Amino acid sequence: QVQLVESGGGSVQAGGSLRLSCEASGRTLSQYRMGWFRQAPGKEREFVAAINTSGTRTGFADSVKDRFTISRDNAKNTVYLQMNSLRPEDTAVYYCAAEGPLYIDYWSPQKAQTVEEYDYWGQGTQVTVSS
Repeated sequence: QVQLVESGGGSVQAGGSLRLSCEASGRTLSQYRMGWFRQAPGKEREFVAAINTSGTRTGFADSVKDRFTISRDNAKNTVYLQMNSLRPEDTAVYYCAAEGPLYIDYWSPQKAQTVEEYDYWGQGTQVTVSS
């Protein structure tokens, strides 16, 4: 079992930045592909970003490309989402997710974007961007 805890959410004005963290416990994070998803009120949960086990491959939703970056520190069992140039439409609850354990470091952009591929989820952290 993997327990995931997100932190770093909050309220910010448009154009501002936030850095979300997702700390894992229970298992070493290095065997898990990690993803960030978000869900706005009345909308389905959507993919934001993902990173492979070694941190060498990443993927982003078109809506956040060039504004958000994802990284991981396996030694700290933590994944990060750096969000810059935030917009009001980025307002949502952001969830961290893990798929694994994976015994080979493969990358599938399609699977990385799919909610159903992930086995563990955090409780979410609220991000609110005001105009």
